[in-house]
Amino acid sequence: MTRIGIGIVGGGYMGKAHAVAMSAVAALFDTALRPSLEMICTTTPQGAAEKARQFGFARATADWRVLVADPRVEAVVIASPQETHRDIALAAFAAGKHVFCEKPLGLGLSDSREMLAAAQRSGRVHMTGFNYIRTPASQLARQIISTGEIGDVTWFRGEHTEDFCADPAAPASWRTRGKPNGNMGDLAPHIINAALALMGPIRSLCADIETVHRTRPSPTGPEAVSNDDQGQIMCRFENGAMGHLFISRVATGRKMGYAYDVFGTRGALRFDQEDQNAVWLYKAEGAAGRQGFTKILTGPEHPDYKAFCLGPGHGTGYQDQIIIEARDFLEAIASGTPKWPSFADGHLVNQVIAAAWASQSSRGWIDVHGREGEDHDT
Repeated sequence: MTRIGIGIVGGGYMGKAHAVAMSAVAALFDTALRPSLEMICTTTPQGAAEKARQFGFARATADWRVLVADPRVEAVVIASPQETHRDIALAAFAAGKHVFCEKPLGLGLSDSREMLAAAQRSGRVHMTGFNYIRTPASQLARQIISTGEIGDVTWFRGEHTEDFCADPAAPASWRTRGKPNGNMGDLAPHIINAALALMGPIRSLCADIETVHRTRPSPTGPEAVSNDDQGQIMCRFENGAMGHLFISRVATGRKMGYAYDVFGTRGALRFDQEDQNAVWLYKAEGAAGRQGFTKILTGPEHPDYKAFCLGPGHGTGYQDQIIIEARDFLEAIASGTPKWPSFADGHLVNQVIAAAWASQSSRGWIDVHGREGEDHDT
C-alpha cells in the first residue's frame, strides 16, 4: 500500500465533492495508491482552516502557491474558478505534480492550449473533470455504440438543460457576469464532452447563441447580463453522422437535463441524467408487434456499479461519479498510463466551444479543427 499526498484548491461545492471522493475511493475500489489529504486551499486562512477540519485535511492555506510547492502534496486537484485554472496547473506541472482540473479547462482555447502543452512537457498525469459521462449508464451507452450493437450511428441529439436562471426576476450574480461564466462556459462543456465520447470528433458546426433575459435586478437597479443563457449547435461528426446540441440555463422545469438520443441502422438508445440509473435501448429485430424501447436498469453487471451497490436498480448518485473520477486519476498515476479524459480531451471541448462562438459571429458553418490560432471564446 502506497500513500499519495493530495492537495485540493477550492473548498466549495466541487472542492468538497473531491475531498469526499479522495476519502472514499480506496475503500470502494481498493486502489493501489491510498490518498492522504495533505492540504486544502480556500480564499481566507480562517475558511481554509475550517474546511480542513470539516474534510479531514492535515493542513490549510489561503495561498495556492503554498499548496503547490509543498513537498507532501504530490497530486493537485483544481476545483477553483476557471480563471485560476491556468496559473495553478502551470505551477503544479513545473513542480512535478500530477494534476486533475475541473472543467472547463481554463478560460478558453488559449488557456487550455498552454495547459496541455505544460502537461505534455511535464510527463505528469493530467485529467479533466467531466463527471456525468462516468455514470454506469453512460458507460454502458458507450459500449453499446462502440461495439456496433445499434449498427452504424446516423444521428445524435444531446442537451444539457437546467432552469437555475429561468426566472427573469432572479437577481444578478456572478453567473450573469462575464462571458466565461455563461451557459457556454458552464453547461456546454459537459454535453460536448458526451458527444465526443459517444460519437467521436465533430468535424463542423453551425451555432446560434443568445441571452434570453438581458437584464437582472440588482441593488442599484437593472443590471445588464454580460453572458449567454442558451445556445444550439447543429453539427456533423467525423464519422459522417449528423447531430444537434441544445444547452440552456433557462429551460424552465429542467433540473439536470443532461440527455441524449442516438439513432443507428439497427437500433437506438436514449439517456436522461434525471433518471441516471437507466438506459433505454431499442433493437430493430423480432416481430414488428413486439418491438419497442426496453428500459435497462443499471446493476452490478455494468461498469463501476458493483463497487457501490450489489442490488440491481438500487442506483448510484452524483458523488459516486466523482469517486470514479478519483479512481481513474489514482490508477493513471499508479500505472503511468494516461486515462481519459486528459487535458487533451478538455482542450478538444474548448475547440468546439471556440468554433461555436466563431459560428455565432459569422452566422455560418465552421470547421472545428485547424483553429488553433483563433480564440473566439475569451
